[in-house]
Amino acid sequence: MQPAAILESALYVTDLEVAETFYADVIGLERIGKVEGRHVFFRCGKGVLLLFNAEATRHPPAPDARLPVPPHGTTGQGHLCFAASAEELNRWKAHLDTHGVAIEAEFEWPQGGRSIYLRDPSGNSLEFAEPKIWKL
Repeated sequence: MQPAAILESALYVTDLEVAETFYADVIGLERIGKVEGRHVFFRCGKGVLLLFNAEATRHPPAPDARLPVPPHGTTGQGHLCFAASAEELNRWKAHLDTHGVAIEAEFEWPQGGRSIYLRDPSGNSLEFAEPKIWKL
């Protein structure tokens, strides 16, 4: 058995409202769900990006909860990489600059392909990279 794809990815944020604005207005993702103070969910291609307030997800659900999702959460900075073509990477750099978002690193991978790195408002490491860095 082997999974066919990653359906969702989660990042934990320190300020859900600020993160929501960043991922919607700067990254351009479509919000598809929200529970005030707990989480906001975004569509990203065929997948979903889940942003959680880690404190709110560490508590077990109420015994009568409609969706008894087990507790989860983390501390510290996470990482997420968005796919982008070489042309899109150049456009992302200009777009991020327009929004005052600094590029933390940019380089060519030894096996081919380029990446740019930045931080979200919670300090999570975000990357835009050509899929060929993974031979896709």
